[in-house]
Amino acid sequence: MHELGVVFKVIEIAEQVADENQVKEISSVTLSVGEVSGIIHDYLYDCWKWAIRKSRYLQQAQLFIETIPAVTYCEACDQTYSTIEHGKICPHCGSDHTYLKQGNEFEIKQIEVFDTGEE
Repeated sequence: MHELGVVFKVIEIAEQVADENQVKEISSVTLSVGEVSGIIHDYLYDCWKWAIRKSRYLQQAQLFIETIPAVTYCEACDQTYSTIEHGKICPHCGSDHTYLKQGNEFEIKQIEVFDTGEE
């Protein structure tokens, strides 16, 4: 289960951002996760719930996950298509001269902090 390692890295980065910006508490983290990244969302949520209890900044933080659709590009016919639905073979021309254009990414999209009301 590599989701736990991913969560630890996300927490490490979020804590570093909090330190650099003198933030007391993070309210949420939004991740963009590719459809074919191999990350299982349910495992990620479970690991998150367990791991944030050990963080000084993230104990109440919610995790949001946005899915990046997997899109494949066909070099033979210059078309794109849904990777999940069709795999490596282009549904437009039948070629296997294709490559994944997007959908394998994993990135922190947003770190949101609680508004302290202080100026």
